[in-house]
Amino acid sequence: MTVLNIDDLRRQAKRTLPRFAFSYLEGGADDEQTLQDNRRVFGRWRFIPPVLTDATQRDLSVTLCGQKLAAPLFIAPTGYNGMLRFGADVMLARAAREAGIGYIQSTVSTASIEEIAAENIPRHWFQLYVLKDRAVTTGLLTRARAAGCTTLVVSVDAVHFGNREKDKRNYRRPMELSLPSMLDIAMHPGWVWRAIRPAGIPGFGNLKSYVPADKQRGAGGASYFAEQMDTHLDWATLHWIRTQWSGPLLIKGILAPEDARRAFAAGVDGIVLSNHGGRQLDGSVSPMEVLQEIRQCCGPDTVILIDSGFRRGTDVVKALALGANGVLIGRPVLYGVAAFGEAGAKQALNIILQEMDRTLAQLGCTSIAQLGPHLLRFQPAMAGF
Repeated sequence: MTVLNIDDLRRQAKRTLPRFAFSYLEGGADDEQTLQDNRRVFGRWRFIPPVLTDATQRDLSVTLCGQKLAAPLFIAPTGYNGMLRFGADVMLARAAREAGIGYIQSTVSTASIEEIAAENIPRHWFQLYVLKDRAVTTGLLTRARAAGCTTLVVSVDAVHFGNREKDKRNYRRPMELSLPSMLDIAMHPGWVWRAIRPAGIPGFGNLKSYVPADKQRGAGGASYFAEQMDTHLDWATLHWIRTQWSGPLLIKGILAPEDARRAFAAGVDGIVLSNHGGRQLDGSVSPMEVLQEIRQCCGPDTVILIDSGFRRGTDVVKALALGANGVLIGRPVLYGVAAFGEAGAKQALNIILQEMDRTLAQLGCTSIAQLGPHLLRFQPAMAGF
């Protein structure tokens, strides 16, 4: 199969994965309005390319939170990637290391913090879901520090899980696959060989020491984790986390300008604008729609990252031009690792990086610092958009 873009990787991942696994990777909340809008929104900004500017030599590198990156990209924190392929988290971390970008590990990754640290990932960040048991949270933070994680990213938009109907249709009851889903798995023996045969049903590597033995894998682990989420998460909790973590700290899940201002006032080092890839509150705005307003109200020197819906290097460049310091990439690299393993994850990043570099050249820019809103024109939404 010839792979020219991320959508090609998506199609291959869809062929490779059983339906329930692809639904987990691809699905959004409710009617998936936000999921779809996350893609459509990029078409509302059009480039205004200058000409007769020498952009022969280009440099995508930036420095964020004290670390040099080859490009302003991070692999986003995503959970339970062992469902896609055995060792997927390690593959993603290696791909990030090779590309010189950041890797943000999820609390609910299949690999443990220590397994990723053993790969000598120089830009290894940790994403935290705050659980009811504070001892578990402090334990995770202690392990992240010991493993050399430089930056903490606290997710605040998944306290109450979204209603992911596409996902649910594969189950006859919560966490129990339907007969058609089981038959579909039988039609994907390659997936069974790649994802299940090496070590059985995947579990949650970071939570293994905290979860009862009978709930460490598969549905039992997912159910236990959902029950342990701290539904009382508030600003006071954030202040407590700040006392537990001395390094750079970012909040992920901000969309409201007032929340952005309050976060920086509370002493965080950066924020991630996110609607959780359309998987939480359906009908919420795209981070791209509030990016300029939040940049304006928080000032030019604050660190603002963004995710949700990015599939092209042109998407990334538009976000950087509108004021983002960096972009988190989720589904594109997951399509890659599901389709072709580590080589697929690297291919996904190479596609996006090449598109970014080409777009800079076509805009007459030699560095990320030269990007700005002057290179874009906003196209208002048409009726029915």
